[in-house]
Amino acid sequence: NSINSTLTIVDAGESSKSLSKLEKLYSKCIEAKLDRHSFIIALGGGVIGDLAGYVSATYLRGINFIQIPTSLLAMVDSAVGGKTGVNLPLPDRSAVGKNLAGAFWPPSAVLIDPLTLATLPQRDLVCGLAECIKHGILSDRSLLEFIAEKASGLLEADPGLVEEVVARAVAVKVAVVEKDERESGERMLLNLGHTFAHAFEAVAGYDGRLLHGEAVSAGLVCAFAFSQQLGLCSGQDVMRVTAHLRNMEMPALFDQLAAGQGEPQVLIEHMRKDKKTRQGKLTFILARQIGEAFVAGDIDEAELNRFLETL
Repeated sequence: NSINSTLTIVDAGESSKSLSKLEKLYSKCIEAKLDRHSFIIALGGGVIGDLAGYVSATYLRGINFIQIPTSLLAMVDSAVGGKTGVNLPLPDRSAVGKNLAGAFWPPSAVLIDPLTLATLPQRDLVCGLAECIKHGILSDRSLLEFIAEKASGLLEADPGLVEEVVARAVAVKVAVVEKDERESGERMLLNLGHTFAHAFEAVAGYDGRLLHGEAVSAGLVCAFAFSQQLGLCSGQDVMRVTAHLRNMEMPALFDQLAAGQGEPQVLIEHMRKDKKTRQGKLTFILARQIGEAFVAGDIDEAELNRFLETL
């Protein structure tokens, strides 16, 4: 049996996760006469998977879709777990809120071929390794140690090493998602470092200066450093996390912050748009030590402001 298909190319980058792009894709679905027995294939990185997944979740109230992630970041994180979404412009149009519209819509299949990573710049590979390190920090110290031990080979995209890291990182994500598909509890821990990271991305303007994995890397250090300031974890753990990231050539601080951009109050305003915020109260994923993260609600903004000032 032959399969009738329609190819649609979407520009890379966070700017494609927009309502205008969503409308164009709905039009493509109508033109292609997709019905409830049709399916959509998302071939690309996290932006493509999020966007195609949201179209699939909402067109005709939901049709099947398949994820074929081609970036390491998408392979170990965004393609697994059924989160889809687009960004929404904030009321004053000064910025966008990341993934403020979306749906939980699990793909029918996720097909991963690590050999596709050989076609990408090393910067993209490093971005994906930030999420792998995050998974290790959360619940698999042996994965963390493996990444540190095999750093040089991973940075050279050694196929065997990359395949093992992908398999182990995906296993961590799947185990969490199976317990909490709709992020009402344990799955929130996968957002470790992301409240800081999303604010950094917003300040950078999604213009390519700061990729998501780089923001996550800086965000992980911030999450542990803020935990230390609050007396929750030791400085030793902050140094360990920073060393793991530096070992893989990842940033431990968002360069624009070091250059004086991103005033604390601006960052906090972006953090208020975070999906974890409850009744206006900031919520963070913090840590007592490597391997022990938890959800911290009602964060003292004065304490957060003081921390951001120290950066």
